[in-house]
Amino acid sequence: MRAKPAVAKLAVLCAAVLTSAVVCSAQTNTEPAPRAATQPDYTSVYCSGFVSDPKVPDDIRVISGEGSTYKIVFEHHDYVYINRGEDKGVKIGDVFAVVRPVIDAGNEWFYGQPRALREMGTVYKDAGQLRVVSVHPKTSIAEVVFSCDYMQRGDIVRPFEERPAPPYKDPGVPDHFAPISGKPVGTIIGSFDFHQELARGDAAYVNIGANKGVKVGDYMRLFRYQETKKDVSQSAGEHDYQYKVFGFGSAPMRYSGKDLPRELLGEGIVLNVTRGAATVLITFSSAEMYAGDFAEIE
Repeated sequence: MRAKPAVAKLAVLCAAVLTSAVVCSAQTNTEPAPRAATQPDYTSVYCSGFVSDPKVPDDIRVISGEGSTYKIVFEHHDYVYINRGEDKGVKIGDVFAVVRPVIDAGNEWFYGQPRALREMGTVYKDAGQLRVVSVHPKTSIAEVVFSCDYMQRGDIVRPFEERPAPPYKDPGVPDHFAPISGKPVGTIIGSFDFHQELARGDAAYVNIGANKGVKVGDYMRLFRYQETKKDVSQSAGEHDYQYKVFGFGSAPMRYSGKDLPRELLGEGIVLNVTRGAATVLITFSSAEMYAGDFAEIE
């Protein structure tokens, strides 16, 4: 009979321990949430690629590297050889950026896409950065100190230039019914790695640039009109669907896509600008976007 008080005390003790654990857990969870990013990160800025006309000078190249008897590509912390040395003023500690021209070998996503991409210029993939560790009369050895992608023989090497990381605007959901800004409008012609479906975090290549007043840090509003494959290819096989769908009704009169309100899809910040092109990092998306959709300077 004397065991009951002991059991009661044990129950009280267990309850106290449990309560204490809950309190401790609550105190642990009261830490402030991490702050939202205020600007694009280093990888976004230096690994999103760009489109340029004229072509990037290609007099400096990756010509080989350590382990080249069995390596076909070079990655982070590997040592590569470049065709510049003491005779061209290269010094230990010099930093270079590595880029590679790339071509979309996929199918045409919307009518005129390959031609429009050629008119913008050459698409370059960012491969990473090198730091020179040893200099020879006509060649140098450099370590891969930052990697976006593998490097290979023939990649173009350029003196490193810092790229600005523009600040994000005040956070918040963009106006889904924003009126037309009246500023220049371009088209998403391509994207990083030639993805045709895009969303937040992807880099899009738009065919308006410095020649239309675009600057790094500008925001672009991304949208589409209901239209035929001429504008957006996910409508392949459908015609005039903006006002009629067989078996599911039709409007009382014919409408072209641009007779109807545009569909706002998201927005993005400009990371890189050349004469006729801009690299836009998509910062918000409310629906899938595709090559062929439009971009308007906000």
